[in-house]
Amino acid sequence: MNLTDKIQILKPYSALLKGNLMGIEKEGLRVSRKGGISQTPHPSAFGCALTHPNITTDFSESLIELVTPPMHSADEMLSFLSKTQHYLYQHLPKDQSFWPASMPCVIRGETYIPIAQYGSSNRGMMKTVYRHGLANRYGSVMQTIAGIHFNYSFSTEFWEQCRLLLAPNETLRAFSDDGYMRLTRNVVRYGWLISYLFGASSAVCKSFLQGYHEHSLVEFNDSTLYKPYATSLRMGDIGYQNLAEDEAGVKANYNSLSHYIHSLKAGMQTSCSKYEAIGLKHRGEYQQLNTNILQIENEYYASVRPKPSVEEGKKPLDALNDSGIDYIELRSIDINPLSPLGIDKDQIYFLEAFMLFCLLEFSPAISSREQFEIDNNDRLVAHEGRKPGLKLMHQGQSTLLKKCGEDLCKKIESCAQLLSKDHSNAVNDIARRINNPDLTPSAVTLSQMKDRSQGFFDYINSFSKKYRRDFLSHEVDQQHFNYLDKQAKFSCEKQAEIERADNVSFDQFLVDYFKRSPCDES
Repeated sequence: MNLTDKIQILKPYSALLKGNLMGIEKEGLRVSRKGGISQTPHPSAFGCALTHPNITTDFSESLIELVTPPMHSADEMLSFLSKTQHYLYQHLPKDQSFWPASMPCVIRGETYIPIAQYGSSNRGMMKTVYRHGLANRYGSVMQTIAGIHFNYSFSTEFWEQCRLLLAPNETLRAFSDDGYMRLTRNVVRYGWLISYLFGASSAVCKSFLQGYHEHSLVEFNDSTLYKPYATSLRMGDIGYQNLAEDEAGVKANYNSLSHYIHSLKAGMQTSCSKYEAIGLKHRGEYQQLNTNILQIENEYYASVRPKPSVEEGKKPLDALNDSGIDYIELRSIDINPLSPLGIDKDQIYFLEAFMLFCLLEFSPAISSREQFEIDNNDRLVAHEGRKPGLKLMHQGQSTLLKKCGEDLCKKIESCAQLLSKDHSNAVNDIARRINNPDLTPSAVTLSQMKDRSQGFFDYINSFSKKYRRDFLSHEVDQQHFNYLDKQAKFSCEKQAEIERADNVSFDQFLVDYFKRSPCDES
C-alpha cells in the first residue's frame, strides 16, 4: 500500500494523532564572562544532576541539559522549555551565560573541560566513569558539541486503529514495534533533509580544532574556520564519531527491533585492542567502564534511537526487549542561535509531520549498499549541502538534492494535512529552503557573520548576551519556578537516598551490571 492510500485510510481517524506525545532535551554550555567553558561545579540551585528530571548535565559539569516531560502540543512543550530556560538564567551566576549554539565557545584545551559529577553512589560513579571513557577514547573537546533531541511517540489509540485497519492479526506490541522500526529506518534514510533544512553549524571557533585532527575547513577570519556550503558541521566529520565500530564491523542494524538489540550488544560484548591499550584502570582509577567497542549502548552515536519507557534498575536494551519501543528520539537537530530557545514552533510542526511521513512511507530493510549511500549522503549534506548542483545517491541513482528535497517535502506536506492546517503551512514555509538555500539557518548565520565582520565566537556571544538580557526581563512564572525549586530539593534527597542504599563496592557493582541479561539468550 502506497503513502497516498495510507493517508486516505487514516483521514477519518486523524483526531487520534492529537494524543501523540513529544518532548525536548536541549543541551547548552555554561560559559564564563571571558568566553571559556565554566570551570565551576553544576550550580547547587539546580539540584542534583543525577536525579533531577528537568535540569541535568551531559558530558561535562558545564554542559547543561534541559528536559521537558512528554506533552501533547508544541505550544505546551515550548512553554515548558522557555520557563525552564528562564529559571536557568535567573539562577546562573552573574558571570556566566548559556551558550546558544551547537558548536562550543572558546576551548583552552582538554584539561579545561570538567567531566560531569554525579555523587558518590555506584550509579553516579558509573555515569562519571563512562564519561571518562568517552574522554579517553574520543577526546573531551568533541564531547562539548551540543544539540537538541526531539522525542516523539504515537498514541496507543492511533496504533490500535492502524493495527485494526492494516494488520488485524498482529498483536499491538508487534505492530507498534515494527512500525517504530519502519519509522527509524526512514529517519536514517532521509535524515540528511533535517541537516539541510535546520543545520546551523557551518562555522566553528579555531580553538575547537587546535591540535585535534585533520580537517577540510577553511579560514573565515583569524579566529574562525568554516565550510562555505556546510549545513551542520556537528553532523559531519568533526562531530561525534564511532571510529572503532566501523573497523570492527559493528553497525547498528535497524531492520527489526531484535536486529537492533543484537547489533548493539555485539559492540558491547566485543573487546577492542585500541581500548585495551588504554586499560581499565590507571593507578587504581577507572579510565573507562570496560575495554569493549561500546562501554554501554548510549556510546553508539546515532541520529535516531528507538527508546523504551524508563524502568528503574533495568538496562535500556533489556527494557526494549521486554517491553518494546515507547518513543523515538531524533538526535540530529542543531541548536539554532537565531531562536531564543534554539528551536521554534514551525520547526516542531515540521518534525511532527516528518515523523508521520517516516512512519507511513514504504520502508524496506536497509542493505549494506544502501547504508553506504546513506552515510555518504549524510556527510555530503553536512559539509556541502548548499552547494549548487549537489547530487545525492538513492537506490543506485544519482539525483539532484533539490529534486530529492522537493519530492520529500511534498510527501511530508501530504502527511501534515492529517495533523492540522498549521502543520501544513509550516511544512510549506520551511520547504522554500530547498529552492532557496539562503533561507537555511546555516546560510543566514554565515551571511550575518560576514555582514557584521564577526567571527564565530563574537557572533554567537552577541546572542548569548541578548538572550540572557531578554529572559531576565521576563515576568517570572512563580508556579513553574516553585515546581523547579521543589524538583531541585527532591533531586538531592533522592541522590542521598541512592547513596545510602549502596551495599556493594563499585567494582562489584560493575561486575553485576555487565552480567549477561535475559535478552542475550533471545
